[in-house]
Amino acid sequence: MKIAIFDSGLGGLSVLNEALKKLPNEQFLYYADKDNVPYGLKSNEEILKFTTKAVKFMQEQGAKAIVIACNTATSVAIKELRSNFNLPIIGMEPAVKKAVDTCKKARTLVIATPVTVKGNKLKELIARVDSDHLIDLVALAKLVEFAENEEFNSPRVKEYLQSELLEFDLSLYSSLVLGCTHFNYFKDSLREILPSHIRLLDGNEGTVNKLKFELERLNLLERSPANVEYFYSGRAVKESAELDKINRYLDRLDKMLFIE
Repeated sequence: MKIAIFDSGLGGLSVLNEALKKLPNEQFLYYADKDNVPYGLKSNEEILKFTTKAVKFMQEQGAKAIVIACNTATSVAIKELRSNFNLPIIGMEPAVKKAVDTCKKARTLVIATPVTVKGNKLKELIARVDSDHLIDLVALAKLVEFAENEEFNSPRVKEYLQSELLEFDLSLYSSLVLGCTHFNYFKDSLREILPSHIRLLDGNEGTVNKLKFELERLNLLERSPANVEYFYSGRAVKESAELDKINRYLDRLDKMLFIE
């Protein structure tokens, strides 16, 4: 049986990359909804429809657990998915609690998609952990587009980041939370722009730890040869050019792992 990891595009490869390291003897299925990426500008109804279709497909392919490696899809659809499907479904959550716990009394900036920033799930999370009102949000819609086009460290990317963060006095912040899995590709660009004292945090490690805990609890861990199957909106990815592209993304993520 397989662990399925779902994202609107190739951002969720950052979660797959983490899972491959922590669960090296599992078989994986990665589903990118390339026909409908990006989700961050879609309506809630569209996101729920797309995500439900994807989860149904992954279950039919033999998924024993599914990670919704997309903060936007988690924000909109996780409750309905868990109600409608009888298997463990793990969602993404921006690492705001980690930021509050580790950077007490200093401000945190969360960057995410417009849907995540506006959604109730993130607002409820912040209300639970941010009693001092030290968390600020900013929507960076274009980063998903840049990531899907394999443009990570270009002058255009850095100009966009600088212009969107211009309104914030970054000297007041101790951490920046990556609230979209696509944003992990831009750690080097962010590191060039941000003051050195600001830490970059993401929710990938916590999500994979939760996945591992659920598999152990349900006695679903396996010891099989590691393998990953890739699908774009339900179509198996077999073309060498696309598989090479995915490997380039994974190689970049390995380089980003140690940038904090």
